[in-house]
Amino acid sequence: MKFLLTRRRRLNPVYLAFMAVSFMVGIAGALQAPTLSLFLSHEVGVRPFWVGLFYTVNAVAGIVVSLLLAKRSDNRGDRRKLILFCCSMALVNALLFAFNRHYLTLITLGVLLSSLASVSMPQIFALAREYADRSAREVVMFSSVMRAQLSLAWVIGPPLSFALALNYGFTTMFVVAAILFLICLALVGFALPSVPRVEQSPEVLLTQISAWRNKDVRLLFVASMMMWTCNTMYIIDMPLYISTVLDLPERLAGLLMGTAAGLEIPIMLLAGHFVKRTGKRRIMLIAVASGVLFYLGLVLFQSRTALMALQIFNALFIGVIAGIGMLWFQDLMPGRPGAATTLFTNSISTGTILAGLLQGTLAESFGHYTVYWLALGLAMIAFALATRVRNV
Repeated sequence: MKFLLTRRRRLNPVYLAFMAVSFMVGIAGALQAPTLSLFLSHEVGVRPFWVGLFYTVNAVAGIVVSLLLAKRSDNRGDRRKLILFCCSMALVNALLFAFNRHYLTLITLGVLLSSLASVSMPQIFALAREYADRSAREVVMFSSVMRAQLSLAWVIGPPLSFALALNYGFTTMFVVAAILFLICLALVGFALPSVPRVEQSPEVLLTQISAWRNKDVRLLFVASMMMWTCNTMYIIDMPLYISTVLDLPERLAGLLMGTAAGLEIPIMLLAGHFVKRTGKRRIMLIAVASGVLFYLGLVLFQSRTALMALQIFNALFIGVIAGIGMLWFQDLMPGRPGAATTLFTNSISTGTILAGLLQGTLAESFGHYTVYWLALGLAMIAFALATRVRNV
């Protein structure tokens, strides 16, 4: 009887809907992101500096838009409607990239649409946190399984992205992404719940006001920003580095991303399982140390076999910080799941700003190899900062 009740609980249709939405949004994003640098370089025809500038402008716009929407999402309105709006903007953005090759249009209108679309994922996770809290679900494991859906999407997305772009063209690839966002709209509209706002106590409201004054929040933000700077520099540079410097097939970039994402799935689930015993801080430190080893390996080794083997450390790094890092922000900012998740997302966006500027400048002025030396240094600084954040 207990088994049947547990099974019914796990097969909750709302739970399955959250998994499906996070997977579909993830795979739509995983189709577009891995080949973006190649799209701008080969299809639009711009130099590495302008490729990096695009990532930077896109990230700045994402931060501004998400900050404007985050406070509103936590205080009033139906969060589900905001997710629907953002997915609609993602659909329009995918169609714009499918049929436009004008750099100025893409870096203005395209960036605006992309910044609105980027709010969808943190809002989905914020809604999931509110649903888990109200339905007495185990928050860490629920969030970890949702993050695993994103990793599963990145197992499928990058190889499929390169296959579509290289065999059928970028137009086909972006049209497929648009179709996926259309499916996301249907799932969000018909399957996700509307969770009523809970009135906060004076203590929680005080925490909301002073969250950024909290030293731990600031340290975690800077550490997370540096971690994602490393990761984004790698994502931007790696397809170009593999094809132009190492003279390896472009498809290898998609295979490396897919392999890392596949390894992230069991890592995320194991991290969610053991976090109660070890605490978020210890698991995060192990993850950042793995990131240091990953970028050290990229500096030392260039063979196909070595690059594939190093994805184990990359998966440990990203698999943990993407899930546990977000929950660490939420625990440091109780009562504000939308703002905390947005702050975590903004650490990614800020890292992307730095990554775009640094990667474009370094690759054009000093070569692609220097990008990985800088990533190694930033990962070491992130580790030092993370050791100073308290466990919660």
